[in-house]
Amino acid sequence: MILASTLTTNLAILVLAGFIGFVVISKVPNTLHTPLMSGTNAIHGIVLLGGLLIIGLAGNDAFNKVILVIAITFGTINIVGGFLVTDRMLEMFKSKPKPKPKPAGDEDTDRPAQPSERPTVVSPAGGREPAERGGEGP
Repeated sequence: MILASTLTTNLAILVLAGFIGFVVISKVPNTLHTPLMSGTNAIHGIVLLGGLLIIGLAGNDAFNKVILVIAITFGTINIVGGFLVTDRMLEMFKSKPKPKPKPAGDEDTDRPAQPSERPTVVSPAGGREPAERGGEGP
């Protein structure tokens, strides 16, 4: 009877913690998401270290070791994924590098425009022609 009562109590705590966590996280503004994610990754790292410590103390029980290995694997995936997402979000807030201005003497104004640089006009027949025909007659 005590076991059923303990199981029910623990299950109720788990459900309530999940509900409260969902409500709290859904109210976090976007600007605070990245710092919150970093904090939870650090906390999950501590949980992962606890799992590694417990697996060393688990003894010879194969079932406990299998469950601990699965938990450690999921914890590791969560930590790595969380840090990758955090890094990607922080990249969005970095300012983009400004293009370097060209030195004043670097421009070639004496060279003729290349065919790809000449402006084009659409002729009445629907074809494209260069806007100016250098040296050609009418």
